Amino acid sequence: MAAMPIFYSIVLLTLANGSPVVAKKLFGSRFAFALDGGLLFFDGRPVFGASKTVRGIFASIVVTAAGGILLGLGYELGALMAIVAMAGDLFSSFLKRRMNMPPSSQALGLDQVPESLFPLLACQESLGLSYADILVVVLMFFVGELAISRVLYILRIRDQPY
Repeated sequence: MAAMPIFYSIVLLTLANGSPVVAKKLFGSRFAFALDGGLLFFDGRPVFGASKTVRGIFASIVVTAAGGILLGLGYELGALMAIVAMAGDLFSSFLKRRMNMPPSSQALGLDQVPESLFPLLACQESLGLSYADILVVVLMFFVGELAISRVLYILRIRDQPY
């Protein structure tokens, strides 16, 4: 296993998935336009839900692209990581709405795996990750996200402790 690619992956995933949470805290309801525009899917449920915003997607891409630059990986890799992480997050939200779960509710595994696995697979070659590395990073992200979420809740950055 390669230590630097794993480190880079964790940093980029943290930026990609954490920046929408920080943006919500910084901006409150400003710029919080629902990504799905409030549209309902054919099942009568929201496509993604009100907690998935244009602001969050934008924050993720900008911050993670900057992180890619700071890590010497380039903005393109950072932006790709963010875009695919957000696609994984939207996939999870879409499935949770189909399961009639409210926005911001917890679905253990579904909330962590797609938003880490999808971008790692998309960036595997660029980061020099093996499948074993990807498994390790997904597990690290899974455990780390649960722990950090509780800390962010205590610090009043997150609205939910997960």
